[in-house]
Amino acid sequence: MTRLKRDDVSGIASALANYDAELVGKTGCTLKEIAAKAVGWQRSKLYDKRPEQHRQVAVIPMTCGQGIIEGFVESVACIITHLGFKAFITKSRDAGGVAEAAQSGAEILFMADDDRFVAVNLRTGKVSDNGDATGKGYVAGLECMCGGLEGKKVLVIGAGPVGNSAALALVQFGAEVAVYDLNLSSSQRLSRKLEKIGYCVTIETDLESALEKHCILVDACPTDDLILLRHITEDTMMAAPGIPLGVQAAGVGQLSKRLLHDPLQIGVATMMFDVL
Repeated sequence: MTRLKRDDVSGIASALANYDAELVGKTGCTLKEIAAKAVGWQRSKLYDKRPEQHRQVAVIPMTCGQGIIEGFVESVACIITHLGFKAFITKSRDAGGVAEAAQSGAEILFMADDDRFVAVNLRTGKVSDNGDATGKGYVAGLECMCGGLEGKKVLVIGAGPVGNSAALALVQFGAEVAVYDLNLSSSQRLSRKLEKIGYCVTIETDLESALEKHCILVDACPTDDLILLRHITEDTMMAAPGIPLGVQAAGVGQLSKRLLHDPLQIGVATMMFDVL
């Protein structure tokens, strides 16, 4: 996963209520509703007080690699709590944290190192990866923001794990998908992967040309200033799970309520419902 910085996560916990209100303004849905939609939950299931929503969720600090990002586990726990689940941060770290979580009765674990960020359901063995969850979570939000994606042309920028997940979610919503990656072989692998399950995507080899042809975008590329002011029109709608945001600063204001972007919220929320 892209390694976050302290500044990326420092204000998440205190701003969740405002963040949710902004999401409703953009998409008509709360964070919980977007995440549930991403994994195929019906709204009736979301609000019927099922027992699984009262299970213990442990967030485990991990010190391997470059170490703990200040505020990361606190932010993850707050997002999970905001969704209505019971989350706690283990006092122990690494393997000791896993043992503590299990001994405390946790059924779901969240943990991240430099390479992977996963949620694990100890009862069922289900594992949810942040890259996959983030891609389909953002597409669910985009589908709400666009009033549906059936038959609409969408450009996915970046064919990594998030881009792959986003492309699959898009074709399942009925979108006509094009993909651009600086590494052509990455786009080709994504295309072959979707062809095997009956879907077709267009491979774009020139980003400038691709942006001219598409007003609905998924920016899954961790590069800034990729999408410039001249690429943004009054019809542009964008889901941008990449860190940093790939939109030129001058263009962010132009997008206003037509941009979905956050460092953790949609990905973590979708992991939570996915792992259930």
